[in-house]
Amino acid sequence: MGHVQNIHLLLKKEEIRQNKLSEGEKVAVVLDVLLATTSIISALHSGARRVIPVMDPTEGLLISKEEEQGEYVLAGEVNAAPVDDLIYPSPTLLKKMVRDKTLILSTTNGTVALRNSAAAKKVYIASLLNNPSVAEKIKRQHQSETIIIVCSGNSGEFSLEDFYGAGHLIDCLMLGSRERFILNDAAKAAKALYRTNIENAFDILQSSYVGQLFDRHSLIDDLKLAANKGSIDLVPEMVDGRIEAESSRLELQHQNPDKR
Repeated sequence: MGHVQNIHLLLKKEEIRQNKLSEGEKVAVVLDVLLATTSIISALHSGARRVIPVMDPTEGLLISKEEEQGEYVLAGEVNAAPVDDLIYPSPTLLKKMVRDKTLILSTTNGTVALRNSAAAKKVYIASLLNNPSVAEKIKRQHQSETIIIVCSGNSGEFSLEDFYGAGHLIDCLMLGSRERFILNDAAKAAKALYRTNIENAFDILQSSYVGQLFDRHSLIDDLKLAANKGSIDLVPEMVDGRIEAESSRLELQHQNPDKR
């Protein structure tokens, strides 16, 4: 365990440099706590077959044409506002609709951050729900790569809930292996914010700019869901623009007849 690993936190998706991500061995972990990555993880946990993150509603509509009718759910928002013909990407709403379907998801920040992170060697999807599982996987499988944690942010602005989520992930990574990681200043600050607010996940989310919008539009159940730390043991990975739950891939391997 003598190896030292860098954790580099980006405060908003506009800081992603695709050419830098593709150099060397970099693992990207993308957070959009309110709401895209929370919605993706919740949907996969509720039985969605896969999630396709898209750049905008137009691309979402195009991709939906390639799917069989009744086999997909097309969801999205633009600047947090609903879009005609798209379901609003509320995790509590999507949970009831996505079983055995493909979720095509368009959001202003999170899905764009995911697509712009595609140049990394691996791209994982994280939220408060699954940060502990993501941290475990990284400690087990990525012991030398640079870890780039991406806060999606809010239309070019810093976002408190993503920063808190990043702090939670960093805290999980450092648990029991403090000496292994070197943090950039943003990562140190996120960890400090998290450590002083370990019990306050819901309050932090609710007090954030986006959280206050949710409060006004009675999306309180989504806030509660998003604040539920460590509730889902999934580490979704984006491969060729598609996100599947790791466990579903493992099940397929177990069904391999020559294993019997």
